[in-house]
Amino acid sequence: MNVNELINAGSASTEQALALFDALEPIPVEFMLGPWKGEGFVTGHPMDGLLEAYHWHGKRFENTEAVHPLVFAKLGGGFSYLNPAYMGFSLGLSSRVAMPKSAAMGRMFQLLMPLMSTTKSRARLRMTEYRGKSSATMVYDQLPINDVFRKIDDNTVFGVMDLKDMKQPFFFILRRE
Repeated sequence: MNVNELINAGSASTEQALALFDALEPIPVEFMLGPWKGEGFVTGHPMDGLLEAYHWHGKRFENTEAVHPLVFAKLGGGFSYLNPAYMGFSLGLSSRVAMPKSAAMGRMFQLLMPLMSTTKSRARLRMTEYRGKSSATMVYDQLPINDVFRKIDDNTVFGVMDLKDMKQPFFFILRRE
């Protein structure tokens, strides 16, 4: 399968996703500025489908020092920026154990969102080297997580979440809004 076929399929094995990631072009941090809509890329990771079930919208990069890593749709409409520190334990757990992905759990999460919301940025953009290439990376302020991005096209990037001690990488796609 070529790059477009894999991206359009929305799923692959972890090995295929890593090969795809490695084949893509690195990008400068400026490329990431602005709002991005997110979607999962299924590889058999325990987090596959989790963010979507909880109404994840994407990420917002205001500038290299002000990044909102978790943008979620609110119950009554609009969006909320969540503080990843409140989700740190569940993120670590969800990388090892399948978390509930039901519509009811997603609604409950939306009801609890105001308790986890913030107006402050919770990440920064930096160039880092990952798998032999230097590319734009979102560095979380409070968690041992880096989201590394590679270019699919001018409006689409392939991302990998690099969480310390996570056995299998988690992949996602961002589309420029």
